[in-house]
Amino acid sequence: MSLFIASAHAQNAGQSPQGGELFQIVFLVGLFVLFYFIAIRPQRKRQKEHAAMVSALSKGDEVVTTSGILGKVTSLDDNYMVLNVANNVEMKFQRVHVHAVLPKGTLKSIG
Repeated sequence: MSLFIASAHAQNAGQSPQGGELFQIVFLVGLFVLFYFIAIRPQRKRQKEHAAMVSALSKGDEVVTTSGILGKVTSLDDNYMVLNVANNVEMKFQRVHVHAVLPKGTLKSIG
C-alpha cells in the first residue's frame, strides 16, 4: 500500500506552477524583439544603402565588384553595366554586383 502513496506524492510534486504560460509568451516576444534589433534591422539598413549606391552609379565611376574586379564604368543599362578593366578589355556585369565605388583616380594610383 505504501508503494501507491509514494507515487501519488511524486505526481503532485512534479506539477508546474500556474502562470508559466504568460512568462513563456513574454520571453518569446522579447527574444523576437532582440533578434530584430540584432539581425534584421541592420541587414535591411545595409540593403537600402547598397540599393542607393547601385542606383547612383554613373558613367566614369571607378568600382569594385563582389568578385574583386576593379574597373571604370563605360556604359549603364537598367540592370547591367560595362566595365573597362584594361586597355581594350570591357566586361559586362550586373549592377547589383558592385561592392563599392572607389574615389576618382584610384585605378591610376594602383596600376
